[in-house]
Amino acid sequence: MHPLCLINILACLLPYFFGATSSVEWCYHLPTCNDHTWPAIAADFCSGSRQSPIDISSTAVVDYRLGAFTFTGFDDKTAMSKIENTGKTVKIKIKPGKLSVSGGALSTSYDTLQFHLHWGNLSSSPGSEHTVDGKRYPMELHIVNAKSIYNGNIHEIAKDSEGLAALGFFFEVDPGTTDQPASWRSLASHLANIIEKGHYVNITGISMNDLISGVDTTSYYRYLGSLTTPNCDEAVIWTVFRDSIKVSQNVIDLFSTTVRIGNRSSLLMTNVYRNVQPLNGR
Repeated sequence: MHPLCLINILACLLPYFFGATSSVEWCYHLPTCNDHTWPAIAADFCSGSRQSPIDISSTAVVDYRLGAFTFTGFDDKTAMSKIENTGKTVKIKIKPGKLSVSGGALSTSYDTLQFHLHWGNLSSSPGSEHTVDGKRYPMELHIVNAKSIYNGNIHEIAKDSEGLAALGFFFEVDPGTTDQPASWRSLASHLANIIEKGHYVNITGISMNDLISGVDTTSYYRYLGSLTTPNCDEAVIWTVFRDSIKVSQNVIDLFSTTVRIGNRSSLLMTNVYRNVQPLNGR
């Protein structure tokens, strides 16, 4: 097991957050509120020194043998509660107490709160948030976890520089396939029922392991960063896995061609990602 860590990120010692409601009005699409304006409209953190996402240099990493993760409950097909169109992303909420993450050089156990996705606009415009050596992937999954000791206290979590542990997974197209894998086909089938902002439906029958099947979770990048949406709190220890989730192009395309940022006459939800941020010595 040889996880990777970005060089010089604290020697690798390294709200309901991500995609959630913020105290400021922000967007991805309009020049008055897109990510270029966030440092001004949410200045406390969006202009900070350890912002996310970043471009990861695969040649500037060092093996710190951080160790394997323990994913508790990730085989539970009843852990997910609902899939929701937030107007900014598609978010899947996890039932309290069902899933947790530890190991992987994390200092303690973290409870899994939710996961959501970032994507672009069909195959011509990839939409991952993190990039590797300048390469942007078609889509990115973020699994959001909070330190168990805080029992969901958002204010305490936000004050802790490692209050949240975010797990990032890239997507790549599985060439020559359609509607694969079955887990992602099943999840994406719910999109037609949450076209408008605020709409949600219950979801069951899919486990987290189903969604990340085939990914080597012992090989990853690690750095200290932030939420990737306002208020951009610098309270996140990031893990970005080297292996990608392989999905058919038509399944990825459903995200940018189905859900909308408001009602049915509003814009399609496309290019929902923040641009990469300066490393600032990390």
